[in-house]
Amino acid sequence: MRQALAITVLLLAAPFAGNVLAQEAKSPATLAELQQRILQHISQPKYDAALWGVKIVSLDSGKTVFEQNPQKLCSPASNCKLYTVALALDRLGADYRIKTSLYARARPANSGRLGGDLILYGRGDPTINARLHGGDIYQALEPLVAALTNAGVKQIAGDLVADESYFRGPPFGSGWVWDDLEYYYGAEISALTINDNVLVASVKPGASVGAPCNLTLWPATSWLTLSNRTVTARTGESRTIQFYRPLEENVVYVTGQMPLSGACYTNEVTLHNPAGLFGSFFKEALARQGIKVAGKLRTVSWLERQAHPMDYGKLVELGYVESLPMRDIAREVQKPSQNLYTDLLLAHVGEKTRAADARPDETSADLGVRALNKFLAEAGIQKGETFFEEGSGLSRDNLACPNATVALLRFMSRQKCAEDYIASLPIAGVDGTLRNRMKGTPAAGNVRAKTGTLRWANSISGFVTTAAGEHLVFSLMLNRYYEQHPARGDLDTIVVMLAGFNGRCN
Repeated sequence: MRQALAITVLLLAAPFAGNVLAQEAKSPATLAELQQRILQHISQPKYDAALWGVKIVSLDSGKTVFEQNPQKLCSPASNCKLYTVALALDRLGADYRIKTSLYARARPANSGRLGGDLILYGRGDPTINARLHGGDIYQALEPLVAALTNAGVKQIAGDLVADESYFRGPPFGSGWVWDDLEYYYGAEISALTINDNVLVASVKPGASVGAPCNLTLWPATSWLTLSNRTVTARTGESRTIQFYRPLEENVVYVTGQMPLSGACYTNEVTLHNPAGLFGSFFKEALARQGIKVAGKLRTVSWLERQAHPMDYGKLVELGYVESLPMRDIAREVQKPSQNLYTDLLLAHVGEKTRAADARPDETSADLGVRALNKFLAEAGIQKGETFFEEGSGLSRDNLACPNATVALLRFMSRQKCAEDYIASLPIAGVDGTLRNRMKGTPAAGNVRAKTGTLRWANSISGFVTTAAGEHLVFSLMLNRYYEQHPARGDLDTIVVMLAGFNGRCN
């Protein structure tokens, strides 16, 4: 009863905004009328070459309200995050935190000197970033520095080792395309993740026409280099700034022009080997506290640990820090649709479930997908209704059908983590990827749903309360559709119909 009440509170609609009379005039009054309007909408000639997959079910009665191709496999795009977050909450729990440890072979001497290397060992915490710490990356690292000083360390005689070997596998998801790695949504996956594994490059015009533009990185670091090939153009000319980073390099080539009167232009740029960036920032954070590292900064990957295994159980854990609880990470994933965090969760669950007899070639993501498939079977999703290669939905090879997504949402609405799961979703017209959608409609402040967008693929799935107070769960997928305008409006039309529906479905 408590869970049902919590879900009801979460799904209550906010007061309608905008032209209420106009909205009421459009709202279907009977179930038959609602079904007819949805069918008319998705049957328009402009969708002749496209594929619609639709499933709408009453959460109160279990009755199917409407369906069209509910069994068809579609590209779900970021609707995949619904699955990965559900897995993490179910298997790890809403209070679970991801730990980052500081290891050494022995404790420091009474003088504070640590005789050997200091190993910075990550397990995929996504929350060590400037954005969540007042814009200051060193504030984000302060608890980790404090953990070391609390252990009495004042000097490190050996190297600082940034160890990302907890995750096994490549630093990108299966099914990604190569140019994804150029953009923030394709940042490398690492057990030692910092600042979302991106840096912000800023471009300002130079002092005069013909001069190079002024380039800066934030947070400032020498780990990534900006190669300046820009020029300042005359006032009134267009901005043509472009960024290009060759794969597995840490040089970003900035080209194009910026008009003399142009405002500052920023772009999030990705980088290679985020563990090294983490170590670089951490070494500087230690220096700011007077802790000197006599040795060098080194990074260690899973491949190196395969060749040179280490028993971490025989090391001394000098200290550790923990991530935000999983309920908060779920929110940080779902509302902005954060790809990196999702794949970190899948890899972390994979490693938590790695058995002693697991094949050495099985990656963290492989094990995460195996755990996901087992979880989905428990949730009542039939074999063949989903195919996942990675967790975020950036893969063009992931597939799911509306039947599966609706089954997942219904299952999660009954679990002990239901309130946290639903609260992590964007709210129409309010926040996340829905902040600018469905404003001034009955859906605003009411619908909680996950969006998904790839080229030729759009989806939205979640929860809505009708005008009559009935709770519905829905999954809408539109694939292979090309128009000049984004397809999200085509999806939102149906969601608004559901929110404004005055009749009863049960």
